[in-house]
Amino acid sequence: MTTANINTTMLTWARERSGIAVPEFARKCGVSPDRLSEWESGHRPLTFKQAMTYAEKAHIPFGYLFLVQPPIDELPIPDLRTVEGQANRKFSAELLDLIKLMQQRQEWYKDYLQQHFVGPNPIVGRFAVKDGVTTIVHDMRTALGVGIHPQRGSWEDYYRDLVNRIESVGVLVMRQSDVGHYTRPLRVEEFRGFAIADGYAPIIFVNQADALGARLFTLVHELCHIWIGQSGISDASTQTHREEEVLCNAVAAEFLVPATEFQPLWQQGQKNWQSNLPTLETHFHVSTWALARRALTLNFITPDEYQRYINAQQAAYQDRNDEGGGPGYYRTKKAQISQRFSRAVVSEALSGQLLLREASQLLGGIKPDKIATFAKELGV
Repeated sequence: MTTANINTTMLTWARERSGIAVPEFARKCGVSPDRLSEWESGHRPLTFKQAMTYAEKAHIPFGYLFLVQPPIDELPIPDLRTVEGQANRKFSAELLDLIKLMQQRQEWYKDYLQQHFVGPNPIVGRFAVKDGVTTIVHDMRTALGVGIHPQRGSWEDYYRDLVNRIESVGVLVMRQSDVGHYTRPLRVEEFRGFAIADGYAPIIFVNQADALGARLFTLVHELCHIWIGQSGISDASTQTHREEEVLCNAVAAEFLVPATEFQPLWQQGQKNWQSNLPTLETHFHVSTWALARRALTLNFITPDEYQRYINAQQAAYQDRNDEGGGPGYYRTKKAQISQRFSRAVVSEALSGQLLLREASQLLGGIKPDKIATFAKELGV
């Protein structure tokens, strides 16, 4: 049996990069932890099949195992996250792979638009940080055709409506909670969303692992990044000092909950500040997460009060999420991947302009022979 002449030091690097513990990684490779250690120490060679399985489970190209030294992983867009006020330079393989997938989709869609003689998107970079919150919020509301806040309905309805309106102005909205499989989850502690500004195919990504109410704020925060033409990964931190992040946080707060309307409705004398939320939610039709964020920006609550509330919201969401259930496969894909993008891909695939296997890759692994089924879900 032919052995693979790989650099065994790359094995340990690949496994550690994946973030998977030794016992679990050994199980994925179908061997014992002792056998895995023998591979990584170079005491036992791997067959080509074993080496290919190792690379697959570590989520790296097979060729990486033959390199002399590990490649330097770098995020391809600006890192705007903060941890205790400091720039956060650590990132997971999941985040890196996710951004690369979004860039791949962006490049394909940009080519698609140009082939169909669609011009640049006029909202990308329409304003700059110096233009300020009021000007940007007004322009965003005008472009999307929304009022200062919904007059009826639930905030979940508002969130879905905003996604559709954002897509209608040519911004692709992507949302998922893992990278292709539940074993590769996206961690809210790492990031809440990101934006990739592009003159033709701007993309917003919202981390679907986050609490439901938090996604609404993230959506508008990332949309502001598109409006000022700046890409970046965000955690929506209240502690940030980055100029663009401060602006996008302020724009999201004002867009969702106008200060002049919020302030007179807030009852500062309440024994428990959270008692304000039900009435405010009924009035503004946005999530209590967004309302708490607005209360913080106006100094009606302290950062500690805000953080305790958000932590409780996230924990409650996680508990509900752990119960399982949910929509079917194709409906989930429809919700995860921009419908504007999905319709373009399936239309090109079904017309023979795009190979089914390429469409499968762009659509996150939908089997080539199921593209037509997905098209029906999209109404194509």
